[in-house]
Amino acid sequence: MSSFSYRNGITSKGVGVKLDNYSSKSSSSSKSKVQSTGSSIRRSSTGSVGGGGGSTKDDSTVSGRVRVAVRLRPRNAEEMVADADFADCVELQPEVKRLKIRKNNWDSDTYEFDELLTEFASQKRVYEVVAKPVVESVLDGYNGTIMAYGQTGTGKTYTLGRLGEEDTAGRGIMVRALEDILAEISPETDAVSVSYFQLYMETIQDLLDPANDNISIMEDPRNGDVSLPGVNLVDIRDQKSFVELLRIGEAHRFAANTKLNTESSRSHAILMVHVKRSVKGKHSSLSSESTGKTLKAPIVRKSKLVIVDLAGSERVEKSGSEGHTFEEAKSINLSLSALGKCINALAENSAHVPVRDSKLTRLLRDSFGGTARTSLIITIGPSPRHRGETASTIMFGQRAMKVENMLKIKEEFDYKSLSRKLDVQLDKLIAEHERQQKSFQDEVERIALEAQKGVAEAERNYADALEKEKLKYQKDYAESIKKLEEQWAAKQEKHGHRKVKVGQADDGIDQKSNSELSTSGEVAEIKKTLQNETLLRKAAEAEVNNLRNQLTQWKKAEAARNDEISNLHKLVENEAHQKATLEEEIAILRSQLLQISFEADQTRRNLDTGRNGELSGSLDSLIPQVKHQQPKDSGDGEKASMAKLFEQVGLHKILSLLEAEDADIRIHAVKVVANLAAEESNQEKIVEAGGLTSLLTLLRSSNDETIHRVAAGAIANLAMNEINQELIMSQGGISLLSLTAANAEDPQTLRMVAGAIANLCGNDKLQVKLRAEGGIRALLGMVRCRHPDVLAQVARGIANFAKCESRAISTQGTKAGKSLLIEDGTLPWIVQNANNEASPIRRHIELALCHLAQAEANAKDMINGGALWELVRISRDCSREDIRTLAYRTLKSSPSFQAELKRLRIDYG
Repeated sequence: MSSFSYRNGITSKGVGVKLDNYSSKSSSSSKSKVQSTGSSIRRSSTGSVGGGGGSTKDDSTVSGRVRVAVRLRPRNAEEMVADADFADCVELQPEVKRLKIRKNNWDSDTYEFDELLTEFASQKRVYEVVAKPVVESVLDGYNGTIMAYGQTGTGKTYTLGRLGEEDTAGRGIMVRALEDILAEISPETDAVSVSYFQLYMETIQDLLDPANDNISIMEDPRNGDVSLPGVNLVDIRDQKSFVELLRIGEAHRFAANTKLNTESSRSHAILMVHVKRSVKGKHSSLSSESTGKTLKAPIVRKSKLVIVDLAGSERVEKSGSEGHTFEEAKSINLSLSALGKCINALAENSAHVPVRDSKLTRLLRDSFGGTARTSLIITIGPSPRHRGETASTIMFGQRAMKVENMLKIKEEFDYKSLSRKLDVQLDKLIAEHERQQKSFQDEVERIALEAQKGVAEAERNYADALEKEKLKYQKDYAESIKKLEEQWAAKQEKHGHRKVKVGQADDGIDQKSNSELSTSGEVAEIKKTLQNETLLRKAAEAEVNNLRNQLTQWKKAEAARNDEISNLHKLVENEAHQKATLEEEIAILRSQLLQISFEADQTRRNLDTGRNGELSGSLDSLIPQVKHQQPKDSGDGEKASMAKLFEQVGLHKILSLLEAEDADIRIHAVKVVANLAAEESNQEKIVEAGGLTSLLTLLRSSNDETIHRVAAGAIANLAMNEINQELIMSQGGISLLSLTAANAEDPQTLRMVAGAIANLCGNDKLQVKLRAEGGIRALLGMVRCRHPDVLAQVARGIANFAKCESRAISTQGTKAGKSLLIEDGTLPWIVQNANNEASPIRRHIELALCHLAQAEANAKDMINGGALWELVRISRDCSREDIRTLAYRTLKSSPSFQAELKRLRIDYG
């Protein structure tokens, strides 16, 4: 009876232990052989597909055959005993690359392969022969695939996935491939991200997030590319973090104990490594009609390395599989059979290749007959008891060698990088213009102030000088008049005295004539003095007139300065006009940037159809939440134990433990309540018993991060019910959740809080109150965490809120006002994340944009905020048809959007 288990040791009927079937003696005995052949390894690996990895032109297509190597496992302990008297069923001749499989003691069949690896071949040589050429091609821009195929227990997982933590020489292909890739890329310009998932019974499960166990496959209708939008994509910066991710993924793989292998893989594990590299010295030139300048968009190469660890084929009568393990074996064999049929069809150039018969063949459609450089390593064992399985594996490899792939380099224009550079240049120009304008205004103000001070001081000085001169001449004039009056009086007095003497004397007529002559001379002297004084007065008046003329000249100079100040004001007005002109040019540049992005999209479509180029969509780095959850069987057991605890202890007793003084007891109690709240049947009982009030009280009173996280998760589960949503709001739940989000740093706590608020955002009746109590601002504040799971919940909340507003518009019509989301400032974040590489975030943001665009009142803000282009992109490139149709219908029905598209000369029919 076989035992079913995960690789982390959890089993349904015991504990499975993984044993590596490679004996320790092989490593020591192969050292000399590897050293002697080291120089020829690289030469031997340059086959039609595995060769060299030389770069080609951007749109070149190279034909390459699938390259196949055979690795022989040494005998294990059981085979050494059971087959001691029998020779190996295969014989390897590495020198001539031939393999013989014995039919009997005298007859054998011979086959040729690209490489033969004996049981003594080291892990390093296996990597350099099989995988390194493919890794080099991936670094050059090609897609690549490395796959291991063989019977169960022949060493596929050992070859590909061994971590080599105890002995670095035992590292497998996955670890060594990432070492080479990280050593070659530049951290500043290049990026590496990985996803790790398994195909278990035709169901795809993310090994880094086991709860994500129903991932769908998406196919691009234009070029047939296969993608998994639901799988987590993790940025890799160093080897240590990658090894840790491999360890986590390996722990979640399904395994079982069978007769052929103590820990047989029950799923196909696939590691996808996405490499993005900038091509140095290579740009795409785009001319701008308005500015006349040429913009250079950098070129990036995007390639993908797929490493596939297939589950081993097995015969049920030999493996002893039964029950669930039997069903697993059936599923494994069916998927491997489907893969064999596809390879047969490709090898025979059949018109129909049945790739849709299995999810495995859909995932590997690019590896066989597609555009990837593919290396296949088939693993076999030496035991004659399994000669039939060994022969089947060898024939599979022979058919695979006939498959031809058409290799293509995948390049695209990095318009995001160009957009960032243009934004930086635009910000610098705006800042420089503002700085120069401020400096000019300061200089004008300084000159005007100095001119005003100079004019005022000149007026004051000339007024003082004029007043002093006036007073001086008035004083001199008064003194001159006084002197004349005194002299005149003295002359008059003297003249009168002489008259008396003449009248009394009786000298005669001669004496009288002399006296008259003397008086006439004095009068003449007085007249001469008076004339001199008149001349002095005229000179004073001339001096006054001169001063007046100088004052007039100063006034004219003041008028000239006023004219200069007026001219400076005109210069200021001209600068303001130039500023307005620059702002218009900036707006034109932004419009041109939008148009360039649109033209880039058109260019990509033209390249897809006209040049057979395959330009992949941009893959930004996303750091997912890695959860260590238990498998489903264990989860069922936990639910059963919770139900038993619920019946035996009672809900009221459990809720009373939430108020215990011991912190550990409170933590365990809130975890129990959270697990019970996850079941819809328990939610009503929890609310009726006061559990919701107790959880809100814990949020308010406790400072423990664990209690906050678990309580918020329980509230999020309860908030899925409309009645519970109203109770949460009435008890101040949104304020408590907002406060918890503001104080929390742990991403898991923020994810739970965001999930609870997102559920409340979906209630039409609570929108106004939720916004008034800070619910939207709390969601926007949590984006500081940048964790993808938190951002996904924030995006879901915004989408729910926008959807409720859209439903309200259907009843209010054109009376609907501007969205509360836009008023609270969420539009910039929505636009920034509209093309996020994480599909949950992108899907919710796309829905939010479509719903916001339903209201014509939002159109102006959405156009100014750059949301119009995102709506155009969604209507054309969104993977979901319903969202794509909604975006298209919204753009066609909005007059504002149609007018803006027409202004930008974008034909949107």
